[in-house]
Amino acid sequence: MSNDRVVLVTGGNRGIGRAIAERFVADGYRVAVTARSGEGPEGTLTVRADVTDAAALDAAMTEVEQELGPVTIVVANAGITRDTLLLRMSDDDFDSVIATNLGGAFRVVKRASKGMIRARFGRIILISSVVGLYGSAGQVNYAASKSGLVGFARSLTRELGGRGITANVVAPGFIETDMTAELPADTQAEYKKNIPAGRFGDAAEVAGVVSWLASDDAAYISGAVIPVDGGLGMGH
Repeated sequence: MSNDRVVLVTGGNRGIGRAIAERFVADGYRVAVTARSGEGPEGTLTVRADVTDAAALDAAMTEVEQELGPVTIVVANAGITRDTLLLRMSDDDFDSVIATNLGGAFRVVKRASKGMIRARFGRIILISSVVGLYGSAGQVNYAASKSGLVGFARSLTRELGGRGITANVVAPGFIETDMTAELPADTQAEYKKNIPAGRFGDAAEVAGVVSWLASDDAAYISGAVIPVDGGLGMGH
């Protein structure tokens, strides 16, 4: 399958972002990833960018446009955690998570939206988390950043929905990554007891939903929050 559309995945060098980039390569898209370090998967263009730095992001996206063409599909995936209870959380713990997870999405979408408006086609896909609506002790900063993506996507839909541009949120639950692999076995078992599916998800399962949202089949879906969490966050 061949597809001339250009996809940019932020934080595409590892974990869920890498799986998403791999899926888009397999689907025949032209794919670029931003990374602060490391490289994206085979078949992608890796550009250096910190999503909290608008000038660096602008330069990286200019490089993508010159190499691959205008970006019309953006997957805002770059994220960090600084987990600690509220009373121990520093201003920097809070501000840095918001600046990366929510501010990073704002900066990359703003920069890409001009090309989408010109093309009268765009897919904005924001990677949130079950924690964004479910909540999690010790993650006030992270949960706030991830729930903020919902209001962002829905406001974008109202602004840009008439121009062939959709904006949706994917909310993964517990996914098999390096981070979950490091959890003690009894902690993993405890988490799995609360997941109706009885298992952690695979990053490729998240990537499949993202791929579908980017396709023409999903042209009439916008402002949606799609959980990929085995039923963990139902109703949230």
